[in-house]
Amino acid sequence: MTDDLRAAPPRPLSDHDARLWATLTHLSALVGIVLGAGFIGWLGPLLVFVVLKDRSPFVAQHARATLNFQITMLIVAVIAALGWIVLVGFLLTAAVYVVVIVFSIVGAVAANRGRPYEYPLTIRFIR
Repeated sequence: MTDDLRAAPPRPLSDHDARLWATLTHLSALVGIVLGAGFIGWLGPLLVFVVLKDRSPFVAQHARATLNFQITMLIVAVIAALGWIVLVGFLLTAAVYVVVIVFSIVGAVAANRGRPYEYPLTIRFIR
């Protein structure tokens, strides 16, 4: 009875079908990148790998390589996105320093000339 319940081994893909699916693995990553704003390029190769890995070593190798590359690029993309946040923070900090230096010099010149000076962009905490 247990022999009847055993699944038949998967039918191997033909060479033509294996080449087609290996190609589609790479193209599915591109589609995932475009449709998923760069963050789901791994999904197509993962599906191809899970479904067809036992039917063709050629497809499995391409799907594995594509999946590894897409996961690596996803990690790099996340790091790059964090770098943009840090870079924007760096630029904002640099802008603050420039504003402080410029307005401090203008204030010092005004004070040296005996004129009153109010810093722009200032919240008055002490009145």
